[in-house]
Amino acid sequence: MPNKGAPLGRLRILLVEDSPEDAELVSDQLLDAGLQAEFERVDNEVGLRRALTEYMPDIVLSDLSMPGFSGYQALQILRELHPKVPFIFVSGTMGEETAVEALRKGANDYIIKHLPARLPPAVARAIREARSEIERARVEDELMRSQRLESLALLAAGLSHDLRNILQPLLIVPDLIRERSDDPKIVRLADVIAECGRRGHEMVESMLSFVRGSRQPSERIVLQRLFQAVGMLLKSSLPRNVDLHLEVSDDRMAIEANYTELQQVLLNLALNAIQAMPDGGRLSLVAERGGQGQEECVRIRVSDEGIGMDEATQARLFSPFFTTKANGTGLGLVSCRRIIESVGGHIRVHSCKGEGTSFELLLPMQDALLAEGEGEVPAIRAGRGERLLVVDDEATRLSLLGNALSSQGYRMRLASDGAVAMRHLQEAGLPDVVLVDSGIPLLSAGQLLAEMQAMGYRGPAIVLEDANAPAFADGQAPSGISVHVLPKPLEMQRVFRAVADALGSD
Repeated sequence: MPNKGAPLGRLRILLVEDSPEDAELVSDQLLDAGLQAEFERVDNEVGLRRALTEYMPDIVLSDLSMPGFSGYQALQILRELHPKVPFIFVSGTMGEETAVEALRKGANDYIIKHLPARLPPAVARAIREARSEIERARVEDELMRSQRLESLALLAAGLSHDLRNILQPLLIVPDLIRERSDDPKIVRLADVIAECGRRGHEMVESMLSFVRGSRQPSERIVLQRLFQAVGMLLKSSLPRNVDLHLEVSDDRMAIEANYTELQQVLLNLALNAIQAMPDGGRLSLVAERGGQGQEECVRIRVSDEGIGMDEATQARLFSPFFTTKANGTGLGLVSCRRIIESVGGHIRVHSCKGEGTSFELLLPMQDALLAEGEGEVPAIRAGRGERLLVVDDEATRLSLLGNALSSQGYRMRLASDGAVAMRHLQEAGLPDVVLVDSGIPLLSAGQLLAEMQAMGYRGPAIVLEDANAPAFADGQAPSGISVHVLPKPLEMQRVFRAVADALGSD
C-alpha cells in the first residue's frame, strides 16, 4: 500500500500525457490504491508552464514521447521552475538505456505502463522523499540562522567595549564646549554632538539586547517629543522630492517603552520608506488613539507612496537575514518587531505593488497627562575646591573627566589604575570624593575602596559601572563608605550631579 508512513494528505498530481485515456487509467490506478488526489493534464510546453505557475503540483507524471513535445523537455522545464518537485516517467516504450538516461537527467523514477503495480508506491515514496528533503533543508537553514545569530552575538559582545570607549567623548566633550563658549551656534553644535553620542551608545546596547534577547529599561515617552526628535534626525536623510508629514493627534499621548529603541524603530521604518520612493512622494508618521475602552491603545503609522511589496515579500518580511537590499543585513525589521512586541505591542504591514506601504504599530497607552513641573531639573552646585580622585584605565575618558570636573571648580588627581591611585593617596593624602571605574586593573574598585578605608577614608565613592560588569562582582563594598553607582555611558551633567549629591550627602 502506498500510504505506509506519514499521511500524504490530498495531493495535486500533474499528468504530462497526450492520451486522455492513458491519463484516466493512471488516475484510476492511483485512486484505487488509496491515494487522495486531484489531477491536471497537459500535453505541451505552454500548458505545462501555465500549470506549474497556477496549479503547483506535488508530483509530475510524464509520458516519454508525445507529438511535438517530449518527457525530457517536461523534465527540464520542471527542474528550471521547481527543482524540488518529484518527476516520474510513465511510458510504454522505455528500455533499460532510456531509463538510465532519464534518471541521469534528473527523474526520480520510471514506470512501465504495462506494469502499473509499481506506480502508487513509487508516487508515495517520491513525494515523501521530496518532503523529507524540503524539511531537512529547512532545519539546516534554521541551524545556519541560529549559528549566524550566535556569531553575531559574539561579535557584538566583542565590539561593544571598544565602541563605548570610542563614543564616550561624544557625551563628555559637549559639556566642555558649553563651559567655554556662549556662542549659540557652538552650543547648538554641542547639543547635536551629545545627542549623537547618546544615540550611539544606546544603539550599541540595543544591538546587544537584540542578540541576547534581554530588555532595555523602559521610560515614559511623550509621542509629540519623540516625533519632533525623529523629524529632526530625518532631515539630513530626506531627498528633495520626499515630503515629510508628522502628526500626533493628542500632544499628551504617552507610552511606556525604551526611548532609543522606539526611536530606532521609527527611523528604521522611515528610512526604508524613503528608499522605497525613488521617484519621490509623501512620507507620513501619524500617531493617534486606537481601540475602545480597556483595549485603547496608541496607533502609529509609518506610510509611504513608494513601489510597494508583493505578497511573497510580505510573507518573509520579518524573517531573520531576509532582505531586498543589496547591502542589507536582514535584521532591521526583525529588531523592530522584537522591540514592539517586548512592550506588549504588535506590528502590522499593509502593502500593494505600485501603491506604497504602511507599517502600523499598536502600543499600550499610558496615562498621558503630564505631571506638574515635569522636566524641570534643579541647578547643580559648582565645586568649591574639593579634592577629587578619579581612577579610570580608559585614557580618553580619564582625561575628559579630569578637564570637565576641574572646570566645575574641583581639584583633581587622576590615576589610570589601582596602583597609581594608591601612590597618589600616599603622596597627597585622602580626597573628599573618589570616582572609580568598576573595571580598573591591578586593584578592583572594591579592593581600592577597602584599602582607602583602612587608611582612614570615610568620604563618598562614585563607582562607574558597566551594565554587563557589576561593580562589586568580587565582593561587597566596604560598609563604612557611602557608595553611589553611576551607570555607563557617562554624561557629564549626570557626573556633575552625582559628585554634587555625594558631597551634599556626605
